[in-house]
Amino acid sequence: MTGRNEPLLLTDEQMRKFIKEGFLLLNTDFTEEFHQRLNEQLLNVYNEEGNPGNNILPRVTELQRVFEHPVITGALTSVLGPDYMLHAHRHGHYNASETAGDWHKDSYWGYNRMRNHHPWWAMIMYFPQDTPAELGPTGILPGTQNYDTRVFEADELDQEILASGPAGTFALIHYDIWHRATPNRLGKPRFMLKFEFMRTVAPTSPSWNNVDSSWKLSESTNTLLAQHDVMWEETWNWLSGKLGSMSETADFNSNIIKEKLLDLEHPYEPTALNAAYDLASSGNKGVNALLSALHHDNSNVSKLAAYGLSISSTDAIPGLISALGSSRTSTVIRAIFALSEHRHLAKDAVPALIPLLDHSSALIRRSVAEALGMIIIPDKEVVSGLIKCLQDSDTQVRFIAGLSLTRLGALADAAVPHLEIALQDENRYVRAHAAEALRYIGTESANKTLLNFLFNSRWCPTTTPVNTFYP
Repeated sequence: MTGRNEPLLLTDEQMRKFIKEGFLLLNTDFTEEFHQRLNEQLLNVYNEEGNPGNNILPRVTELQRVFEHPVITGALTSVLGPDYMLHAHRHGHYNASETAGDWHKDSYWGYNRMRNHHPWWAMIMYFPQDTPAELGPTGILPGTQNYDTRVFEADELDQEILASGPAGTFALIHYDIWHRATPNRLGKPRFMLKFEFMRTVAPTSPSWNNVDSSWKLSESTNTLLAQHDVMWEETWNWLSGKLGSMSETADFNSNIIKEKLLDLEHPYEPTALNAAYDLASSGNKGVNALLSALHHDNSNVSKLAAYGLSISSTDAIPGLISALGSSRTSTVIRAIFALSEHRHLAKDAVPALIPLLDHSSALIRRSVAEALGMIIIPDKEVVSGLIKCLQDSDTQVRFIAGLSLTRLGALADAAVPHLEIALQDENRYVRAHAAEALRYIGTESANKTLLNFLFNSRWCPTTTPVNTFYP
């Protein structure tokens, strides 16, 4: 194994591939003996106790070294920035079934949330044993991270990439990519250890080993369903710290604008998605068209318009603020999403967002809780709003508030007493997110509160039903 501790950052070409295809297959260089010990620990825990769920790291101690490996820290730093967070939800998948799993996207907190085209989240899928195709590795569909629908059903097996390889192989995937478990035809134990990670700081500059400032297509030969040139370039620019980079790059006349608006209704999602990005790149005319489409009777058209408005110029912000008053819940949620992606540039929306924390719809309150942590300023009003969210009757509003507070860091010090209360919440993720928020706030009061919580809740990783006290 390498002795280096510094993250091994991704190259420009690897980042291009990740942006375009939504995943990378990489390898660690742990020894065969390391993986043998790791698999022995996994089998012992699973045989004696069942799946340890979120406690897999302390129960399988060898696994903790995996997430200190320079290839993994480098990959995560490159995509999510150096302050990324290892999320409290983690899962060790055990597969010995000959039956393939269903194609799916993982859930954030239910499936009502707008998904991120920008990589705010990512997952690591780690394979601790040699995993040939016959052992049932995860199947991934390249380039589908931004598709809500199953546009690929007819030829999905021709498109599928298997995350197969020697022990130590892992897939770094965009959180929203379509994937599944493939059949295990050998009947031998196959572990896939899945961990979620969240970006806590918006990008201000490239966090990978960046040489080329401009986007160009990846040299990868994997088959994709469609080209998304504007979307890919915008994502590259966003990761480089540029907001609204594509907003004035196209000059469409009125007839083309009308054609693009019609394309938003196209039944083939990649075509409709490209239309949304094209409109976003065509200046004020495109913004006005997208704002109109945001109120479209067709829910898919409205959602696509929100994606376009999320990467458009700031000319969209007044219209998005106005849309917060819509009587249609889905329109309000999509306007909130688009505003959140404008981050600090949407600060004028905060006075209109705060009153929505009293809205009868928990879906709207959840969306506001997330948006406040992305807009951040004015920070006093944002922190006050998120404190209110910590006291919400809806569990998901409360745990989203904790995640949002991680993004404010020391600016959220006033929330510490309320996070201390949240550490006793009945929901495990509210508690976990409150602890993470305290860690990222990092002030003296936050650290003291967190340390007391950790000492009071500490537990022994070797105490199990078959090893209760001694030795």
